[in-house]
Amino acid sequence: MDELILFDMMRQALLLAVRISAPMLAVALVVGVAIGLFQALTSVQEMTITFVPKVGLMLAVFWVTMSFMTTALSDFYTGQIIPLIAGG
Repeated sequence: MDELILFDMMRQALLLAVRISAPMLAVALVVGVAIGLFQALTSVQEMTITFVPKVGLMLAVFWVTMSFMTTALSDFYTGQIIPLIAGG
């Protein structure tokens, strides 16, 4: 396998990982900032106030975007990885 093919495949895989994880990370960022602002304004410093809503919303976003994630990974493997393996 040529090094350029390997590096291109790694670049595409990392870009796919960023695209797949972006919705959940964006929700975690927005919820974290909103709850942090709420805690700063009210002086309530409870750890579960930050953790529970963040995990709940991330699970909801994961459930909503699960078909997108599965399709993206399946397309990557069938279009890029498997032909590379089969081609030698």
